[in-house]
Amino acid sequence: MALSFTFDREASQVLSTGNSCVKEVILNRPRKLNSLNHEMISQITKILKSYENDSAVKLVILKANGKAFCAGGDVVSVITSSLAGHWTYPASFYKKQLTLDYIIATYKKPLVSLINGLVMGGGAGLSMNTTFRIITEKTVFAMPEASIGLFPDVGASYFLSKLPGYFGEYVGLTGVRLDGAEMVACGLATHFVHSKNLNSLEKALQAVTNSDIAAIASVIEKFAENAYVKEDSPFRRLETINKCFSRGTIEEIILSLETERENGAEKWIIDALSVMHSSCPTSLKIFLRSIREGRQEHNIRKCLAKDYNISCHFFRRTISNDFYEGSRAKLFDKDNKPMWEPAKLELVSEDIVDQYFKTVDDEDWECMVLPAGRSTILSKL
Repeated sequence: MALSFTFDREASQVLSTGNSCVKEVILNRPRKLNSLNHEMISQITKILKSYENDSAVKLVILKANGKAFCAGGDVVSVITSSLAGHWTYPASFYKKQLTLDYIIATYKKPLVSLINGLVMGGGAGLSMNTTFRIITEKTVFAMPEASIGLFPDVGASYFLSKLPGYFGEYVGLTGVRLDGAEMVACGLATHFVHSKNLNSLEKALQAVTNSDIAAIASVIEKFAENAYVKEDSPFRRLETINKCFSRGTIEEIILSLETERENGAEKWIIDALSVMHSSCPTSLKIFLRSIREGRQEHNIRKCLAKDYNISCHFFRRTISNDFYEGSRAKLFDKDNKPMWEPAKLELVSEDIVDQYFKTVDDEDWECMVLPAGRSTILSKL
């Protein structure tokens, strides 16, 4: 795997602006689709903490420059730091990222995410637990981690498990791309606002002088529009999705989908099977167990701690090399031919999956301790 580095320092990757009552935090790495690196996470954390502790600040807006809100964590930097150093380097980065996600999910003041473009992986961790999640006709959401040998993380077992029926299993296991209308329909977003009206909405929000949730909602609703889910959207097939994705194992889910395909080959079924057959078998089984546990826990703190533990096993590579192999095939060599190990679902035993959920046994590993004194009862819309 050939590595390349740049030694030029990027311009300010996170910007902050606003008036005394309303502040904006702006992701500013547009050429990298605002993918989150260590510096960005550190800056966002510092800024959000300062606003949370400033009694004058009543509302915080989270947005991004460029065509993407946030394409996820900077996987390339995670891989290179591990290969050039030690597996605990990405673990340290990831701990900081999940801590930020927790701060956002338990923020003591209203947070508004303006998601005008691509939002994936780590970008979902930033935005899906904010008070208001405003999307546009340009928004695209996806959690495609299983295709690179990881698993939908950053609290996905919490926020995806809250979607109607078993739609969260479908989204996480297939990496399907959802548009803005689908996001509103399933509950990932709170409001649909046309992109041409975002600037006007921002100006209206900047006039807010208190943290009253209902008052902020009424401001947003003046600009919100109805979003219509397309006739061929998988969300309109929720009955079939529930029937297939409620099964107890990945093998049973695939078998159920194959049965549905024989009855009438709708494109979304064909696409779902294609992605699942090419994704990392271990990743699929880990996510299914993770989201099922998340549905029972109703606690984002536990979900994030679990994500950290599982991911450290991936970084450490003692159980499997799948994350590094998937990243090689998809992001470095780009041959799109990952060699998963084990290569087939039937070879991924319960014992293998269990190992990922056990505490990491390594003298260099530290468990994640999330900030104390924060309510885990989220008062979101």
